[in-house]
Amino acid sequence: MSEPVTHELRFHRDAVGADGLPLGARPAVRILYVVDGTVTLASPGGGWPERLGANEATLGTAATTVVAVNGHATVLRWELLPAGAEAADGPPSLTGSLSLTDHDGYLVRCDRVDFPPGGVALLHTHQGPGIRCLLRGRLRVETEGGVSTIEPLEPWYERGPEPVFAAASDREDTSFARVMVLPRRLRGQPSIRYVRPEDRDKPKSQRYTVFVDEPIVLPGAA
Repeated sequence: MSEPVTHELRFHRDAVGADGLPLGARPAVRILYVVDGTVTLASPGGGWPERLGANEATLGTAATTVVAVNGHATVLRWELLPAGAEAADGPPSLTGSLSLTDHDGYLVRCDRVDFPPGGVALLHTHQGPGIRCLLRGRLRVETEGGVSTIEPLEPWYERGPEPVFAAASDREDTSFARVMVLPRRLRGQPSIRYVRPEDRDKPKSQRYTVFVDEPIVLPGAA
């Protein structure tokens, strides 16, 4: 019997202008990552930094308005909400259904993964679900018997327990940003597990930059 869906992780790709993108107060955990440009965050109640530049990310729950400093910025937005919550800030590009029932709690992690030309992520799983978005290059993702070629600014969802193999472009650097919901005990620890024992000690081509790795209170929790 499948576990009940309790929450949704929704992904948005926002083109932010000088007129601003208002994000209302509601029971959500939000991650913002700036792809290009610089934005300010006008938050009367606080809880957000005042400014974010390219390749920076932040976590918040309060209402805010995101404004592009020079008239345009591309912002990736992830929102963790109770399942079935109204899409108050526009329809998402991608939604992942989550079953979050661990009473020991969760954290949300936002990081960036970089591959050199020809880099690979050996067959692996993760200890929690997440949505990725390619920033540059190209990535071939093999999982659950299927193969997908991911293009820049295209998102994809990984549930976590299914084995995944990924191969980056052999002509250019490849990078993606991701947000995962993980057991709180993994704070500061890798979430990846290699499927084949012989792969665990092999040199790895991917590099990680962690922006957010914080315990959360699940939206809608009593």
